[in-house]
Amino acid sequence: MEEYILSGELAEQAKKQYDELQKNSAPLSQKDRLTLPQQEMPVRDAKQRAHEMEEVALGYTKEQAVVEAQRCLQCKNEPCVNGCPVGVQIPSFIAHIQKGDFKSAIDTIKQTNLLPAICGRVCPQEKQCQKECTVGKIHKTVEKAVSIGRLERFVADWERENNKVTLPDVAKRTGKRVAVIGSGPAGLTVAADCARAGHDVTVFDALHKPGGVMLYGIPEFRLPKAIVADEVENLKKLGVQFEMNFLVGRTDTLDQLLSEKHFDAAFVGTGAGLPKFFDIPGENLIGVFSANEYLARANLMKAYEQDKAATPYYDAKHVVVCGGGNVAMDASRMALRLGAESVTVVYRRTRDEMPARKEEVAHAEEEGVVFRFLESPVEVLGVESDDRSVNGKVRAIKALSYELGEPDSSGRRSPVAIKGSEHEIACDALIVALGNGSNPLLVRTTPGLDADKKGHITVDEKQATSKTKVWAGGDIVLGAATVILAMGEGRKAAASINEYLAK
Repeated sequence: MEEYILSGELAEQAKKQYDELQKNSAPLSQKDRLTLPQQEMPVRDAKQRAHEMEEVALGYTKEQAVVEAQRCLQCKNEPCVNGCPVGVQIPSFIAHIQKGDFKSAIDTIKQTNLLPAICGRVCPQEKQCQKECTVGKIHKTVEKAVSIGRLERFVADWERENNKVTLPDVAKRTGKRVAVIGSGPAGLTVAADCARAGHDVTVFDALHKPGGVMLYGIPEFRLPKAIVADEVENLKKLGVQFEMNFLVGRTDTLDQLLSEKHFDAAFVGTGAGLPKFFDIPGENLIGVFSANEYLARANLMKAYEQDKAATPYYDAKHVVVCGGGNVAMDASRMALRLGAESVTVVYRRTRDEMPARKEEVAHAEEEGVVFRFLESPVEVLGVESDDRSVNGKVRAIKALSYELGEPDSSGRRSPVAIKGSEHEIACDALIVALGNGSNPLLVRTTPGLDADKKGHITVDEKQATSKTKVWAGGDIVLGAATVILAMGEGRKAAASINEYLAK
């Protein structure tokens, strides 16, 4: 099979480089390190993987990891650490990989990041730690930076696959109780840090499985769900309890948790799961989905397993996805795996303005997704027929063409519609991936909990909210952000909670 042949070629090249490094007992000079080739990530064959749910990226071999680690210059000012939202000691863990000491490497990462297998897969390192990497700056492109995320993934996978997982020490039980609302990356981080401090932690989540956006939002082919499940099991071993199918604001209010169920502190990490739409004519037609719903049906309820899925899925052959972020890439690639014959991403700016990771855009193109830039829908068109089986279903979108004008508040050039450019793009399903807002339920049912006009809970520098005993973090505070940014807020909140409970 082609993908394994390719992986074998990459592995063989790395093995030769690795053997040469082992023969050389003298430390490498900085010049030598800068001449080492960056290690390419082995991936599965595009034509085959486009119709299968298995993970696309195969991960580094041992030899690749060591060679890639040798590219690190071990900068004394550690600019990469400044680019990490949770402050992972990156040069230190990479130095352990250089020596082949993978256990020390993963232990170093876990001092500040308890979800390395997840972060190594889905975090936008090119916009964070790798953006600050000196090697990338010397080569004048972030794409040549040391592959920090891939190295993080390697040692996390090595630990799990070799049964080397060790749990952090837990302090003496304090008798204090912490409620964590939401089991996404922010919530799990708070749960871990508060449990380690000796508090009794219970995580409440509205869904039937824990993991939040890592479970329902990110597809199996990018983040295997078994990895998320393993992290949850590790938390359970620390004593963390999980209450699923529990919607705070309906099942119980936040005030009831604090007063009637006697929790001493609470953290709100409910994410931003309220989908946004265009608000254009025809968005109520059959076959129009938010990316959230579309992905949740596939990721959480396995719609792709048609014979035993817990949910039906919409059988569409020609799918249009509107948006330019990672969620749009995930939805477009999922559509292929659910049987679409053609998938088109429509984005109102150009490729350069797309917020999605370049790697995800490249993977989508390799799998056959077509991109149409400088276009956006103004109406969804439906079938008008006496046949009830097709009447009211999506048949096309009416779109306008755009050109780029002046930059907007985010610095990206704003799209300007071209008059008279209306045209149709045929499709039988439309997936809208325009980002998400905050569900107002918890704020509405919690007197004294302040939020801004967008529904984001307001917090101070320690993630404390306007309500006593309540902290918040992640997307419910930031809006749609990244896993590692949510974790960073969770760490700050947990430290503040532990400080408060200690008093």
